[in-house]
Order: sequence, then C-alpha cells, then structure tokens
Amino acid sequence: MTSPNASDPIVVMDLPKAWGLVVLRGVLAVLFGLFTLIWPGLTALAFAIVFGVYALVDGIGLLMDAFRNPDKSNRGMRVFGGILGIAAGIIAIVWPGITVAALAILVGAWALVTGIAEIAAAIRLRKQIEGELLLGLAGLLSAIFGVLVLLWPALGVAAIAAFIGVFALVYGVVLIGLGFRLRKLART
Repeated sequence: MTSPNASDPIVVMDLPKAWGLVVLRGVLAVLFGLFTLIWPGLTALAFAIVFGVYALVDGIGLLMDAFRNPDKSNRGMRVFGGILGIAAGIIAIVWPGITVAALAILVGAWALVTGIAEIAAAIRLRKQIEGELLLGLAGLLSAIFGVLVLLWPALGVAAIAAFIGVFALVYGVVLIGLGFRLRKLART
C-alpha cells in the first residue's frame, strides 16, 4: 500500500467505510445466485421481482459508495451505475410481466455498465493499493457476463437463471474477497 498524498483524495481511513458495503453486495450476489440455481424453473414474473430487488439494493449501494467515497475521479460512473441499477430494479418490480428477452437485455446492460464502472474504480485504486486486482476481476466478470447476455437474449428462463446464478455466485465471492481484503488493509 502506498501512502496517500495531497493529489490522491482516497485515504486509508476511508477503507473501513467501504469494506462492509462491498461484503454486503457480495453476500447479496451469492444469495441471489443460490436462489436462481436452486429454483431454475422460476417463472419470468418471479425472476423479474427477485432481480428487481437485487438490482435496486445494489444500485443504492453504488450510489452510497459514490457519495461517501471522497474519490471523485470515477464518481460519475458509480452514480450512473447506481442510477441504472435502481432504474432496472424499479422497472422489474413495477412491470414484472416483462418478457424474458427484455429482462435479459436489461440484465445484460446493467451488468456491462456496472462492470465498466468497477474496472474504472480498480484502475484508480491501483494507485492506493498495490496489486489490488479483485475489484477489476469483479468488473471484468460483470462486463463479460453483460456482453454474453446481450448477445443471446432469447435463451430460455431456466438457462438464463442458471447463467445468472453462476455469474452471481462467482461475482459475489469475488466481492466478498475484496471486502475482506479492504478490511485487512484498513487495519494495517
């Protein structure tokens, strides 16, 4: 870890605030992934509502991070990702009869934008935390997942649920690992 200087607004004391939110996002992603894998035959209605709640909470978490974190360099991407997550969640909850293809496009776009935002944050954090790749890996996984879903939106409900479930599990585990790494770094 490098020492902060006047040109880098992120300081080590801000990391304890971020680690819990990162772990919470990871736990929610793991729970969401398990839920979709255990019940792959979910109807589009139930799947839309479950996704809506997850995207809403995740979007709120991104917005909270954008305004709690003093690093303004990628705040716009985090705000955009948070607003997109909240919008995706509200749309999925208010109009749960959305078709599987439309939901897949919504999920794909959300995952792609979130992934790009996390890659940008990882690039910025590499100046504060040497060798920190977990956030970049989570962002890369999210972006790849988003592109794949956007390329094949007409997959069946069970296939989309399994695909999303596996992604959410891996993504959640990576975020949990990042959160605990941030916690450990904050204590040193």
